[in-house]
Amino acid sequence: MSGPVLVIELAEAVPRGSVRRLREFLVRSSSRFAEKRVGEYDLNIHAESLGIADTGGVDGRRPVVVSLVGPGLGDEAVFEAEHADEVGQEVLIGFTPTNAVDVIAFCDKPVDHVVTALLTAAVMDVIGGVANVELREDQVPIVDGLAGIVATMTDPWPAAYGSAEFLRAWARQPGFRLLK
Repeated sequence: MSGPVLVIELAEAVPRGSVRRLREFLVRSSSRFAEKRVGEYDLNIHAESLGIADTGGVDGRRPVVVSLVGPGLGDEAVFEAEHADEVGQEVLIGFTPTNAVDVIAFCDKPVDHVVTALLTAAVMDVIGGVANVELREDQVPIVDGLAGIVATMTDPWPAAYGSAEFLRAWARQPGFRLLK
């Protein structure tokens, strides 16, 4: 079963030192860690390592993939496909993304939505970037006033761009849930 997905937009390829620090963080925070290629990690993240105490009665080890994509990182075709419909990002976030990081949960329990948001924020703490979050229409007013919000849009689909602070603030909102 697939779960929520978040994307971190990057203005440039991630330096090797930052990739190394990201890998070290993920190894420390995981009960299972597999490196498919440099910058692509298949893991079971410890929810507790992200500050999540309530896992809703499910195992706190949540399956996730973290994948750096784009020129110089790998999976260039994935980056191109994901960004084919993205227009005008420079106006919204101040740059046109050249690379990205995909954070993909493999389960869809409420804890997986929180894990995805907080893991994405933790990855951003290491490598920077701006989170690109697709929303339901009714979520736009909720996120619009949160700390760390960079921009929201409703056309061609509802979305928000924000910092790690934004993701953490949103994950604390009652009924928090990411759109797949």
